[in-house]
Amino acid sequence: MTAPLPHQHQDCRAVSSILAMVGDKWSVLVVMTLRQEPRRFNELKRAVSGISQQMLTRTLKGLERDGLVARTVHPTVPPQVEYALTDLGHSLADPVRQLGEWAFGHLPVIYANRERYDRAAG
Repeated sequence: MTAPLPHQHQDCRAVSSILAMVGDKWSVLVVMTLRQEPRRFNELKRAVSGISQQMLTRTLKGLERDGLVARTVHPTVPPQVEYALTDLGHSLADPVRQLGEWAFGHLPVIYANRERYDRAAG
């Protein structure tokens, strides 16, 4: 008798789109920026260095669609829009922070490995 596979092929495909979003650098940076407090669009744009207005808009819409970010329109003139992490978004922020800390902590080793590999590859 064959043991069942721990993950069915369909499950892996379903999760891949979520992992792609979580692994996207802009999504990660937006989630980390919203970790402490809600922010308006231009505040986010200034805080997430290098992101274009179009990419920030696309990233926020994707995060909102997945339920990680909530968009609130305040009835002012002109209207003010604020973005905040939802509970689900906050639950993602900690693992993302840990991954970032791991990456920063291992930068020297990874750069040395890349250099050694590139020299050997020639």
